[in-house]
Amino acid sequence: MDKIANRVTISVFVKPEESEAEIESALKKLLNIDVEKEKIQIKKQKAVGFNERIIKILEVTIDKNRLVNKFIEQLSSRLKPEQKELLIRQTDSRLDDDLNFFMRLDKQRLINDDYWITDEGDCYHIKIGIACFPKKRENAFIVIKKIFG
Repeated sequence: MDKIANRVTISVFVKPEESEAEIESALKKLLNIDVEKEKIQIKKQKAVGFNERIIKILEVTIDKNRLVNKFIEQLSSRLKPEQKELLIRQTDSRLDDDLNFFMRLDKQRLINDDYWITDEGDCYHIKIGIACFPKKRENAFIVIKKIFG
C-alpha cells in the first residue's frame, strides 16, 4: 500500500474514577499492534484538572509506515459506513493547515469494542498526519476519501 500517512498519534484522558488498565487495554486494541514486540511506548503523564483532580494522559505515536497503514486499515474497517461518510463530509473542518486529520472515538463505546465518532470530550483523540505530494489540501482530501471511501 502507498504511504497514506506519516504518523498517527492517539491520546486519551483517564479520570481518577476510571480504570486506567481498562482504558489502556482499549488503546492497545485500537492500535491493533503488539506494542511490546514493536517497541512502541505508551507515554503516561499527569495533569491537574478541575477541582485539583489528577488526570492521567495516555499517548502513543506510531510512525513506521507498515504500522501506520495497518492501524488506518483496521480503523477504517471497524467504522460503520455512516461514520465514514460523516468523516468525509467533515474533512474540511477536521484537517488543519499542516494536513493533520483529527477525529475522536467515544471512550465508553470503544472500551466496549464499538468504534463511534464523537464530538464530545470523553474520547480517544486521533491525529493522522496525512501524506500526500505535493503537500496541498486538495491532495489530502483525495487521500482521506481513499481511506474512508
